[in-house]
Amino acid sequence: MPLSDNLRGALYMTIAMAAFTINDGLMKAATSTLHLPLWQAIATRGLLTLGPLILIGRMTGGIRFRMPRRDAVAVGLRSIGEVASTLTFLAALVHMPLANLSAIMQSLPLAVTLAAWVFLKEPVGWRRLLAICVGFGGVMLIVRPGPDGFDHWSLVALVSVAFVVLRDLSTRQLTKAVPSSTVAIAASASVTVTALVLSLIEGWVMPSAGQMALLAGAAASLVVGYNYVVMV
Repeated sequence: MPLSDNLRGALYMTIAMAAFTINDGLMKAATSTLHLPLWQAIATRGLLTLGPLILIGRMTGGIRFRMPRRDAVAVGLRSIGEVASTLTFLAALVHMPLANLSAIMQSLPLAVTLAAWVFLKEPVGWRRLLAICVGFGGVMLIVRPGPDGFDHWSLVALVSVAFVVLRDLSTRQLTKAVPSSTVAIAASASVTVTALVLSLIEGWVMPSAGQMALLAGAAASLVVGYNYVVMV
């Protein structure tokens, strides 16, 4: 029995989110537990990710950087969102418990729905708007925006959510003329180049075998996540 578009999209998103969650845990272990410099970790992971993405793209014929202007703008905006959301998310991840950060990131579907209503004029009923308000109220309980419990890294996590919204809305504007591998390669390359530049400021250390194993696992998870999140 063939899957409907909605079921297929839900399946792809589930796979992508599972892959990203594995990536988050491995990056948390590499940077917080084993103390690998953050930008070096992101840059190394990116270099490990690019090779498989390019290989997949060549095998599937999915590398096509000549595209209509509208798609080029969407890919550019998506890459900006990818870079900014990755850097802010991982910066928060180093300084926050993973459970708290994950709870804040659960506001992403609410934020995407609200942004789609505002910017893309998609229909959203009052019940869904009410649910969004309640959901954001729950996020505020985690962020605790008062003088006593406020953690500014929670604000960094919310900034990451905003940039993921930019990424996802830009993805919605892409036509089928742009292969998913092209979008994934553009995103990975943008993050990697940015991290390489920032790592020159922070400095590099010789990674251990354990750190490299964690980064290799994170890279493999990211390859899966990048490909499936674009296919949704």
